[in-house]
Amino acid sequence: MKRNNSTWRMYFLSGLIALTVSLSVIGFTKLQGEETSAITQVVEVPGKRVLYTADEEGNIKPLDFTETTDKVLDAVVHIRSTQTRSQNGLGEARQLPDPFKEFFGDMFKGQIPEGGMQQQPMFGTGSGVIINEKGYIITNNHVIDKADEVEVTLYNNETYKATVIGTDPTTDLALLQIKADDLKTMALVNSDDVEVGEWVLAVGNPMGLNSTVTAGIVSAKARNININKEKFAVESFIQTDAAINPGNSGGALVNLDGNLVGINTAIASRTGTYTGYGFAVPSNIVTKVVEDLLKYGNVQRGMLGVSIRTMDGRLAKEKGVEFSKGVWVEQVGEDSAADKAGIESGDIITKVNDVLVGTSPRLQEIIASKRPGDKVEVTVRRNGKDENFNVILENAEGTTDIMKKEKKEVLNLLGADFETLDKAVAKKLNIDGGVKVSRLYPGKIRKETQMREGFIITHIDGKKVTDIEDVAAILEDKKGGVMLEGTYEDEPGKYYYAFGMDS
Repeated sequence: MKRNNSTWRMYFLSGLIALTVSLSVIGFTKLQGEETSAITQVVEVPGKRVLYTADEEGNIKPLDFTETTDKVLDAVVHIRSTQTRSQNGLGEARQLPDPFKEFFGDMFKGQIPEGGMQQQPMFGTGSGVIINEKGYIITNNHVIDKADEVEVTLYNNETYKATVIGTDPTTDLALLQIKADDLKTMALVNSDDVEVGEWVLAVGNPMGLNSTVTAGIVSAKARNININKEKFAVESFIQTDAAINPGNSGGALVNLDGNLVGINTAIASRTGTYTGYGFAVPSNIVTKVVEDLLKYGNVQRGMLGVSIRTMDGRLAKEKGVEFSKGVWVEQVGEDSAADKAGIESGDIITKVNDVLVGTSPRLQEIIASKRPGDKVEVTVRRNGKDENFNVILENAEGTTDIMKKEKKEVLNLLGADFETLDKAVAKKLNIDGGVKVSRLYPGKIRKETQMREGFIITHIDGKKVTDIEDVAAILEDKKGGVMLEGTYEDEPGKYYYAFGMDS
Protein backbone atom coordinates (compact mmCIF):
# COMPACT_ATOMS: atom_id res chain seq x y z
CA MET A 1 0.00 0.00 0.00
CA LYS A 2 2.84 2.36 0.80
CA ARG A 3 4.40 1.66 -2.57
CA ASN A 4 1.10 2.53 -4.35
CA ASN A 5 0.86 5.81 -2.40
CA SER A 6 4.43 6.73 -3.40
CA THR A 7 3.70 5.96 -7.01
CA TRP A 8 0.54 8.08 -6.90
CA ARG A 9 2.38 11.03 -5.39
CA MET A 10 5.07 10.84 -8.12
CA TYR A 11 2.45 10.84 -10.89
CA PHE A 12 0.58 13.71 -9.24
CA LEU A 13 3.70 15.89 -8.97
CA SER A 14 4.72 15.11 -12.55
CA GLY A 15 1.28 16.08 -13.81
CA LEU A 16 1.32 19.29 -11.78
CA ILE A 17 4.70 20.30 -13.22
CA ALA A 18 3.56 19.54 -16.76
CA LEU A 19 0.40 21.63 -16.27
CA THR A 20 2.42 24.56 -14.94
CA VAL A 21 4.83 24.47 -17.88
CA SER A 22 1.95 24.28 -20.37
CA LEU A 23 0.18 27.29 -18.83
CA SER A 24 3.45 29.24 -18.91
CA VAL A 25 3.92 28.50 -22.60
CA ILE A 26 0.31 29.52 -23.38
CA GLY A 27 0.71 32.74 -21.42
CA PHE A 28 4.01 33.56 -23.15
CA THR A 29 2.46 32.88 -26.57
CA LYS A 30 -0.42 35.18 -25.74
CA LEU A 31 2.01 37.87 -24.58
CA GLN A 32 3.95 37.56 -27.83
CA GLY A 33 0.78 38.04 -29.80
CA GLU A 34 -0.15 41.19 -27.90
CA GLU A 35 3.30 42.84 -27.48
CA THR A 36 5.80 41.65 -30.06
CA SER A 37 8.19 44.56 -29.36
CA ALA A 38 8.35 44.16 -25.59
CA ILE A 39 12.15 43.72 -25.05
CA THR A 40 13.79 44.42 -21.73
CA GLN A 41 17.41 45.64 -21.81
CA VAL A 42 19.48 45.08 -18.70
CA VAL A 43 21.74 48.12 -18.26
CA GLU A 44 23.87 46.72 -15.48
CA VAL A 45 24.09 43.25 -14.01
CA PRO A 46 24.93 43.28 -10.30
CA GLY A 47 27.70 40.84 -9.47
CA LYS A 48 30.26 39.96 -6.86
CA ARG A 49 34.00 39.69 -7.33
CA VAL A 50 35.15 36.24 -6.43
CA LEU A 51 38.94 36.64 -6.73
CA TYR A 52 41.06 38.68 -4.38
CA THR A 53 44.74 39.44 -4.02
CA ALA A 54 47.00 41.27 -1.62
CA ASP A 55 49.02 44.41 -2.31
CA GLU A 56 52.58 44.99 -1.09
CA GLU A 57 51.29 46.10 2.31
CA GLY A 58 49.23 42.92 2.65
CA ASN A 59 45.88 44.63 2.15
CA ILE A 60 43.24 42.42 0.51
CA LYS A 61 41.69 43.88 -2.63
CA PRO A 62 39.59 42.59 -5.54
CA LEU A 63 41.62 41.10 -8.36
CA ASP A 64 41.03 43.29 -11.41
CA PHE A 65 43.18 43.31 -14.55
CA THR A 66 41.54 46.26 -16.29
CA GLU A 67 43.70 48.96 -14.69
CA THR A 68 46.89 47.06 -15.49
CA THR A 69 45.76 46.45 -19.06
CA ASP A 70 45.08 50.16 -19.58
CA LYS A 71 48.65 50.92 -18.49
CA VAL A 72 50.43 48.46 -20.78
CA LEU A 73 48.55 48.09 -24.07
CA ASP A 74 49.96 51.28 -25.63
CA ALA A 75 53.54 50.17 -24.94
CA VAL A 76 53.29 46.80 -26.73
CA VAL A 77 53.75 46.85 -30.51
CA HIS A 78 53.24 44.52 -33.44
CA ILE A 79 56.40 43.67 -35.42
CA ARG A 80 56.33 42.58 -39.04
CA SER A 81 59.52 41.16 -40.54
CA THR A 82 59.90 41.03 -44.31
CA GLN A 83 62.30 38.95 -46.34
CA THR A 84 62.54 40.07 -49.95
CA ARG A 85 65.49 38.17 -51.33
CA SER A 86 66.72 34.60 -51.61
CA GLN A 87 69.74 33.45 -49.68
CA ASN A 88 73.00 33.58 -51.66
CA GLY A 89 70.97 34.61 -54.69
CA LEU A 90 69.90 30.98 -55.15
CA GLY A 91 66.58 29.23 -54.92
CA GLU A 92 66.83 27.94 -51.38
CA ALA A 93 64.09 28.64 -48.86
CA ARG A 94 65.17 30.74 -45.91
CA GLN A 95 63.32 30.18 -42.68
CA LEU A 96 63.79 30.97 -39.04
CA PRO A 97 66.36 28.68 -37.46
CA ASP A 98 65.37 25.76 -35.30
CA PRO A 99 64.50 25.33 -32.50
CA PHE A 100 62.40 28.52 -32.39
CA LYS A 101 60.38 27.24 -35.34
CA GLU A 102 58.87 24.52 -33.16
CA PHE A 103 58.23 26.64 -30.10
CA PHE A 104 57.26 29.95 -31.65
CA GLY A 105 55.56 30.13 -35.00
CA ASP A 106 56.79 33.61 -35.89
CA MET A 107 58.16 32.00 -39.02
CA PHE A 108 58.10 33.42 -42.50
CA LYS A 109 55.20 32.58 -44.77
CA GLY A 110 55.93 31.79 -48.40
CA GLN A 111 58.45 29.70 -50.24
CA ILE A 112 61.11 30.18 -52.88
CA PRO A 113 60.54 27.92 -55.89
CA GLU A 114 63.21 25.28 -56.20
CA GLY A 115 65.85 26.29 -58.70
CA GLY A 116 64.47 29.83 -59.13
CA MET A 117 64.47 33.24 -57.54
CA GLN A 118 62.04 34.19 -54.83
CA GLN A 119 58.66 35.07 -56.34
CA GLN A 120 57.08 36.93 -53.43
CA PRO A 121 58.13 38.46 -50.10
CA MET A 122 57.97 36.30 -47.00
CA PHE A 123 56.59 37.74 -43.80
CA GLY A 124 56.94 36.98 -40.11
CA THR A 125 55.18 38.50 -37.15
CA GLY A 126 55.94 39.04 -33.50
CA SER A 127 55.66 41.57 -30.71
CA GLY A 128 57.83 44.15 -28.99
CA VAL A 129 57.84 46.47 -25.98
CA ILE A 130 58.61 50.22 -26.04
CA ILE A 131 61.01 50.87 -23.17
CA ASN A 132 62.16 54.41 -23.88
CA GLU A 133 60.66 57.70 -25.12
CA LYS A 134 63.36 57.79 -27.82
CA GLY A 135 61.63 54.89 -29.55
CA TYR A 136 63.72 51.98 -28.31
CA ILE A 137 61.88 48.68 -28.55
CA ILE A 138 62.96 45.34 -27.12
CA THR A 139 61.94 42.11 -28.86
CA ASN A 140 63.26 38.61 -29.52
CA ASN A 141 66.19 38.17 -31.87
CA HIS A 142 64.39 35.31 -33.63
CA VAL A 143 61.53 37.67 -34.55
CA ILE A 144 63.82 39.80 -36.74
CA ASP A 145 66.61 37.34 -37.54
CA LYS A 146 66.99 36.68 -41.30
CA ALA A 147 64.63 39.56 -42.17
CA ASP A 148 65.60 42.28 -44.63
CA GLU A 149 63.44 45.01 -43.13
CA VAL A 150 61.33 45.44 -40.00
CA GLU A 151 58.09 47.36 -39.59
CA VAL A 152 56.52 48.34 -36.26
CA THR A 153 52.81 49.04 -35.75
CA LEU A 154 51.73 50.87 -32.61
CA TYR A 155 48.55 50.22 -30.62
CA ASN A 156 46.88 53.14 -32.44
CA ASN A 157 47.76 51.47 -35.79
CA GLU A 158 50.47 53.97 -36.78
CA THR A 159 53.27 52.20 -38.66
CA TYR A 160 57.02 52.94 -38.71
CA LYS A 161 60.15 51.45 -40.26
CA ALA A 162 62.48 50.18 -37.54
CA THR A 163 66.26 50.27 -37.32
CA VAL A 164 68.07 47.40 -35.59
CA ILE A 165 70.34 48.92 -32.94
CA GLY A 166 71.82 45.59 -31.87
CA THR A 167 71.16 41.94 -31.19
CA ASP A 168 72.20 39.31 -28.65
CA PRO A 169 71.50 35.79 -29.93
CA THR A 170 72.80 34.24 -26.67
CA THR A 171 69.75 35.62 -24.83
CA ASP A 172 67.53 35.80 -27.94
CA LEU A 173 67.03 39.56 -27.55
CA ALA A 174 67.15 42.41 -30.06
CA LEU A 175 66.93 46.19 -29.68
CA LEU A 176 65.11 48.24 -32.32
CA GLN A 177 64.38 51.94 -32.69
CA ILE A 178 61.66 53.92 -34.43
CA LYS A 179 61.44 57.68 -34.99
CA ALA A 180 58.15 58.67 -33.34
CA ASP A 181 56.85 61.17 -30.78
CA ASP A 182 54.68 60.86 -27.66
CA LEU A 183 55.33 57.16 -27.21
CA LYS A 184 53.94 55.26 -24.24
CA THR A 185 56.65 53.25 -22.51
CA MET A 186 56.92 50.43 -20.01
CA ALA A 187 59.24 50.38 -17.01
CA LEU A 188 61.43 47.37 -16.19
CA VAL A 189 61.54 46.10 -12.61
CA ASN A 190 63.89 43.82 -10.70
CA SER A 191 62.91 40.30 -11.81
CA ASP A 192 64.61 38.87 -8.70
CA ASP A 193 61.64 40.26 -6.76
CA VAL A 194 59.12 38.28 -8.82
CA GLU A 195 57.68 35.41 -6.78
CA VAL A 196 56.34 32.03 -7.83
CA GLY A 197 52.55 32.18 -7.60
CA GLU A 198 52.41 35.89 -8.40
CA TRP A 199 49.80 37.06 -10.91
CA VAL A 200 51.15 38.21 -14.30
CA LEU A 201 49.73 39.26 -17.66
CA ALA A 202 51.09 38.34 -21.09
CA VAL A 203 50.57 41.04 -23.73
CA GLY A 204 51.26 40.57 -27.42
CA ASN A 205 49.90 39.74 -30.86
CA PRO A 206 49.24 35.99 -31.04
CA MET A 207 47.80 34.27 -34.11
CA GLY A 208 47.38 37.61 -35.91
CA LEU A 209 45.17 38.93 -33.09
CA ASN A 210 46.64 42.30 -32.18
CA SER A 211 46.79 43.63 -28.61
CA THR A 212 45.81 40.45 -26.80
CA VAL A 213 46.04 40.15 -23.01
CA THR A 214 46.05 36.87 -21.08
CA ALA A 215 46.42 36.26 -17.35
CA GLY A 216 48.16 33.62 -15.27
CA ILE A 217 50.70 33.17 -12.53
CA VAL A 218 54.44 32.74 -12.34
CA SER A 219 54.78 28.96 -12.36
CA ALA A 220 58.54 28.76 -11.78
CA LYS A 221 61.78 30.71 -12.10
CA ALA A 222 65.25 29.98 -13.47
CA ARG A 223 63.99 27.44 -16.01
CA ASN A 224 66.29 26.02 -18.69
CA ILE A 225 64.54 24.30 -21.62
CA ASN A 226 67.56 24.02 -23.95
CA ILE A 227 65.90 25.94 -26.76
CA ASN A 228 68.81 28.29 -27.51
CA LYS A 229 71.65 26.49 -29.29
CA GLU A 230 73.97 29.51 -29.46
CA LYS A 231 77.42 29.13 -27.96
CA PHE A 232 77.44 30.66 -24.45
CA ALA A 233 73.60 30.75 -24.50
CA VAL A 234 71.95 32.00 -21.31
CA GLU A 235 68.62 30.41 -20.32
CA SER A 236 67.02 31.26 -17.00
CA PHE A 237 63.40 31.77 -17.95
CA ILE A 238 60.43 32.89 -15.92
CA GLN A 239 57.78 30.21 -16.47
CA THR A 240 54.11 31.21 -16.61
CA ASP A 241 50.75 29.60 -17.35
CA ALA A 242 49.41 32.79 -18.97
CA ALA A 243 48.39 31.75 -22.48
CA ILE A 244 51.19 32.47 -24.98
CA ASN A 245 51.00 31.56 -28.66
CA PRO A 246 52.82 32.16 -31.97
CA GLY A 247 53.05 35.93 -32.41
CA ASN A 248 53.61 36.58 -28.69
CA SER A 249 57.38 36.39 -29.20
CA GLY A 250 58.97 39.60 -27.95
CA GLY A 251 55.84 40.66 -26.10
CA ALA A 252 55.52 41.71 -22.48
CA LEU A 253 55.11 39.72 -19.29
CA VAL A 254 53.98 42.27 -16.71
CA ASN A 255 53.07 42.33 -13.03
CA LEU A 256 49.83 43.82 -11.72
CA ASP A 257 51.50 47.23 -11.40
CA GLY A 258 51.97 47.25 -15.17
CA ASN A 259 55.75 46.91 -15.06
CA LEU A 260 57.82 44.63 -17.27
CA VAL A 261 59.12 41.48 -15.58
CA GLY A 262 60.05 39.55 -18.72
CA ILE A 263 60.01 39.26 -22.52
CA ASN A 264 57.92 36.31 -23.73
CA THR A 265 60.12 34.03 -25.79
CA ALA A 266 58.96 30.42 -26.03
CA ILE A 267 56.26 27.90 -25.19
CA ALA A 268 56.45 24.29 -24.06
CA SER A 269 54.30 22.54 -26.63
CA ARG A 270 54.16 19.45 -28.81
CA THR A 271 51.87 21.22 -31.28
CA GLY A 272 53.48 24.68 -31.57
CA THR A 273 50.55 26.35 -29.79
CA TYR A 274 49.68 26.96 -26.15
CA THR A 275 49.16 23.86 -24.06
CA GLY A 276 50.20 24.96 -20.61
CA TYR A 277 53.40 26.91 -20.10
CA GLY A 278 55.27 29.83 -21.60
CA PHE A 279 58.74 31.17 -20.89
CA ALA A 280 60.03 34.74 -20.63
CA VAL A 281 63.52 36.24 -20.46
CA PRO A 282 63.74 37.94 -17.02
CA SER A 283 63.79 41.74 -17.01
CA ASN A 284 67.18 41.80 -15.26
CA ILE A 285 68.77 40.10 -18.27
CA VAL A 286 66.84 42.42 -20.60
CA THR A 287 68.11 45.48 -18.73
CA LYS A 288 71.73 44.33 -18.93
CA VAL A 289 71.50 43.59 -22.67
CA VAL A 290 69.90 46.96 -23.45
CA GLU A 291 72.44 48.87 -21.37
CA ASP A 292 75.33 47.12 -23.12
CA LEU A 293 73.95 47.62 -26.62
CA LEU A 294 73.42 51.34 -26.01
CA LYS A 295 76.71 51.95 -24.21
CA TYR A 296 79.13 49.62 -25.97
CA GLY A 297 77.38 48.60 -29.20
CA ASN A 298 77.43 44.92 -28.22
CA VAL A 299 76.83 42.77 -25.16
CA GLN A 300 79.66 42.42 -22.65
CA ARG A 301 79.56 38.97 -21.10
CA GLY A 302 81.54 38.15 -17.97
CA MET A 303 82.47 34.47 -17.60
CA LEU A 304 83.65 32.17 -14.82
CA GLY A 305 85.14 29.62 -17.20
CA VAL A 306 83.59 26.47 -15.73
CA SER A 307 81.29 23.69 -16.91
CA ILE A 308 78.48 23.05 -14.43
CA ARG A 309 75.55 20.81 -13.46
CA THR A 310 72.67 21.40 -11.06
CA MET A 311 73.27 19.45 -7.86
CA ASP A 312 70.74 16.75 -6.96
CA GLY A 313 70.61 13.50 -4.99
CA ARG A 314 71.62 11.29 -7.88
CA LEU A 315 74.60 13.47 -8.78
CA ALA A 316 75.73 13.49 -5.15
CA LYS A 317 75.56 9.68 -5.11
CA GLU A 318 77.39 9.47 -8.45
CA LYS A 319 80.20 11.73 -7.21
CA GLY A 320 80.31 10.19 -3.73
CA VAL A 321 79.73 13.46 -1.90
CA GLU A 322 77.27 14.68 0.68
CA PHE A 323 74.30 16.40 -0.97
CA SER A 324 74.34 20.17 -0.82
CA LYS A 325 71.95 22.39 -2.75
CA GLY A 326 73.91 24.30 -5.37
CA VAL A 327 75.81 23.89 -8.65
CA TRP A 328 78.41 21.18 -9.19
CA VAL A 329 81.61 22.32 -10.92
CA GLU A 330 82.34 19.61 -13.47
CA GLN A 331 85.42 21.20 -15.05
CA VAL A 332 87.45 24.36 -14.64
CA GLY A 333 88.99 25.87 -17.75
CA GLU A 334 92.75 26.23 -17.66
CA ASP A 335 93.75 29.83 -16.86
CA SER A 336 90.08 30.80 -16.68
CA ALA A 337 88.76 33.35 -14.20
CA ALA A 338 87.63 30.57 -11.84
CA ASP A 339 90.97 28.76 -12.17
CA LYS A 340 92.92 31.90 -11.34
CA ALA A 341 90.74 32.46 -8.27
CA GLY A 342 91.28 28.92 -6.94
CA ILE A 343 87.96 27.23 -7.71
CA GLU A 344 88.37 23.53 -8.43
CA SER A 345 86.53 20.71 -10.16
CA GLY A 346 84.25 19.06 -7.59
CA ASP A 347 83.39 22.28 -5.79
CA ILE A 348 79.69 22.99 -5.22
CA ILE A 349 78.85 26.66 -5.81
CA THR A 350 76.18 27.72 -3.32
CA LYS A 351 76.28 31.54 -3.43
CA VAL A 352 77.43 34.45 -5.56
CA ASN A 353 77.76 37.75 -3.71
CA ASP A 354 75.73 36.18 -0.86
CA VAL A 355 72.84 35.37 -3.25
CA LEU A 356 71.81 31.72 -3.03
CA VAL A 357 72.42 29.67 -6.17
CA GLY A 358 70.28 26.56 -6.37
CA THR A 359 70.48 25.66 -10.06
CA SER A 360 72.73 26.06 -13.07
CA PRO A 361 70.32 28.44 -14.86
CA ARG A 362 70.24 30.68 -11.79
CA LEU A 363 74.05 30.80 -11.70
CA GLN A 364 74.08 31.61 -15.43
CA GLU A 365 71.59 34.43 -14.87
CA ILE A 366 73.62 36.02 -12.08
CA ILE A 367 76.92 35.85 -13.98
CA ALA A 368 75.25 37.08 -17.20
CA SER A 369 74.36 40.29 -15.37
CA LYS A 370 78.08 41.04 -14.94
CA ARG A 371 80.76 42.32 -17.32
CA PRO A 372 84.40 41.40 -17.90
CA GLY A 373 86.48 42.93 -15.13
CA ASP A 374 83.69 42.72 -12.53
CA LYS A 375 84.65 41.04 -9.26
CA VAL A 376 82.27 38.55 -7.63
CA GLU A 377 82.54 36.59 -4.38
CA VAL A 378 81.78 32.93 -5.00
CA THR A 379 80.96 30.66 -2.07
CA VAL A 380 81.64 26.96 -2.63
CA ARG A 381 81.14 23.82 -0.58
CA ARG A 382 84.40 21.84 -0.55
CA ASN A 383 84.96 18.73 1.57
CA GLY A 384 81.96 19.63 3.70
CA LYS A 385 83.13 23.18 4.43
CA ASP A 386 82.24 26.56 2.92
CA GLU A 387 85.00 28.59 1.29
CA ASN A 388 84.88 32.02 -0.40
CA PHE A 389 86.79 33.02 -3.56
CA ASN A 390 87.06 36.42 -5.21
CA VAL A 391 86.75 35.95 -8.96
CA ILE A 392 87.49 38.63 -11.56
CA LEU A 393 85.30 37.73 -14.54
CA GLU A 394 86.77 37.54 -18.03
CA ASN A 395 85.42 37.70 -21.57
CA ALA A 396 85.41 34.87 -24.11
CA GLU A 397 88.95 35.84 -25.14
CA GLY A 398 90.24 35.30 -21.60
CA THR A 399 90.80 38.99 -20.82
CA THR A 400 88.99 41.62 -18.78
CA ASP A 401 88.76 44.01 -21.73
CA ILE A 402 85.46 45.60 -22.77
CA MET A 403 84.98 44.83 -26.46
CA LYS A 404 83.28 47.93 -27.88
CA LYS A 405 81.65 48.19 -31.28
CA GLU A 406 81.65 51.43 -33.26
CA LYS A 407 78.25 53.04 -32.59
CA LYS A 408 77.27 55.08 -35.63
CA GLU A 409 73.74 55.56 -36.92
CA VAL A 410 74.88 54.97 -40.49
CA LEU A 411 76.27 51.54 -39.53
CA ASN A 412 72.93 50.64 -37.92
CA LEU A 413 71.17 51.60 -41.15
CA LEU A 414 73.41 49.21 -43.07
CA GLY A 415 72.25 46.40 -40.76
CA ALA A 416 75.61 44.85 -40.00
CA ASP A 417 78.26 44.33 -37.35
CA PHE A 418 81.77 45.09 -38.51
CA GLU A 419 85.22 44.24 -37.21
CA THR A 420 88.63 45.36 -38.38
CA LEU A 421 90.30 42.49 -40.24
CA ASP A 422 92.96 40.58 -38.35
CA LYS A 423 96.45 41.33 -39.72
CA ALA A 424 97.28 37.64 -40.06
CA VAL A 425 94.19 37.05 -42.20
CA ALA A 426 95.02 40.11 -44.32
CA LYS A 427 98.52 38.77 -44.94
CA LYS A 428 97.14 35.35 -45.84
CA LEU A 429 94.79 36.94 -48.40
CA ASN A 430 97.56 39.21 -49.67
CA ILE A 431 95.61 42.41 -49.02
CA ASP A 432 96.56 45.53 -47.09
CA GLY A 433 93.64 45.19 -44.71
CA GLY A 434 89.90 45.59 -44.61
CA VAL A 435 86.72 45.42 -42.56
CA LYS A 436 84.91 42.14 -42.05
CA VAL A 437 81.11 41.94 -42.00
CA SER A 438 80.78 39.68 -38.98
CA ARG A 439 76.99 39.68 -38.73
CA LEU A 440 74.02 40.77 -40.83
CA TYR A 441 70.55 41.76 -39.65
CA PRO A 442 67.71 43.84 -41.15
CA GLY A 443 69.09 46.82 -43.06
CA LYS A 444 70.20 48.12 -46.44
CA ILE A 445 72.88 45.49 -47.12
CA ARG A 446 70.62 42.50 -46.61
CA LYS A 447 67.65 44.12 -48.33
CA GLU A 448 69.45 45.29 -51.46
CA THR A 449 72.39 42.91 -51.94
CA GLN A 450 73.27 39.23 -51.83
CA MET A 451 76.18 39.73 -49.44
CA ARG A 452 76.95 36.93 -46.99
CA GLU A 453 78.37 37.19 -43.50
CA GLY A 454 82.17 37.02 -43.64
CA PHE A 455 82.55 39.43 -46.56
CA ILE A 456 85.73 41.55 -46.26
CA ILE A 457 85.31 45.13 -47.47
CA THR A 458 88.52 46.50 -48.99
CA HIS A 459 87.14 49.53 -50.88
CA ILE A 460 84.04 51.73 -50.79
CA ASP A 461 83.43 53.75 -53.94
CA GLY A 462 87.05 53.09 -54.87
CA LYS A 463 88.42 54.38 -51.56
CA LYS A 464 90.55 51.99 -49.51
CA VAL A 465 89.23 51.00 -46.08
CA THR A 466 91.35 49.41 -43.35
CA ASP A 467 89.20 49.85 -40.22
CA ILE A 468 85.62 50.52 -39.08
CA GLU A 469 86.27 54.24 -38.72
CA ASP A 470 87.01 54.39 -42.48
CA VAL A 471 83.63 52.81 -43.26
CA ALA A 472 81.75 55.23 -41.02
CA ALA A 473 83.63 58.28 -42.33
CA ILE A 474 82.99 57.47 -46.01
CA LEU A 475 79.28 56.73 -45.54
CA GLU A 476 78.38 59.31 -42.85
CA ASP A 477 76.87 61.93 -45.18
CA LYS A 478 76.75 59.82 -48.30
CA LYS A 479 73.89 60.29 -50.77
CA GLY A 480 72.95 58.12 -53.71
CA GLY A 481 74.54 54.81 -54.67
CA VAL A 482 77.35 52.99 -52.85
CA MET A 483 79.68 50.35 -54.28
CA LEU A 484 81.44 47.92 -51.95
CA GLU A 485 84.45 45.98 -53.19
CA GLY A 486 86.02 43.08 -51.35
CA THR A 487 86.53 39.36 -51.00
CA TYR A 488 85.68 36.29 -48.92
CA GLU A 489 88.27 34.41 -46.91
CA ASP A 490 87.15 31.03 -48.26
CA GLU A 491 86.52 32.05 -51.89
CA PRO A 492 88.96 33.49 -54.46
CA GLY A 493 88.32 36.60 -56.51
CA LYS A 494 86.75 40.00 -55.97
CA TYR A 495 83.10 40.65 -55.22
CA TYR A 496 81.07 43.86 -55.67
CA TYR A 497 77.85 44.86 -53.94
CA ALA A 498 75.84 48.04 -54.63
CA PHE A 499 73.00 49.68 -52.74
CA GLY A 500 71.41 53.11 -52.36
CA MET A 501 71.75 55.31 -49.30
CA ASP A 502 68.59 57.25 -50.17
CA SER A 503 66.30 54.26 -50.57
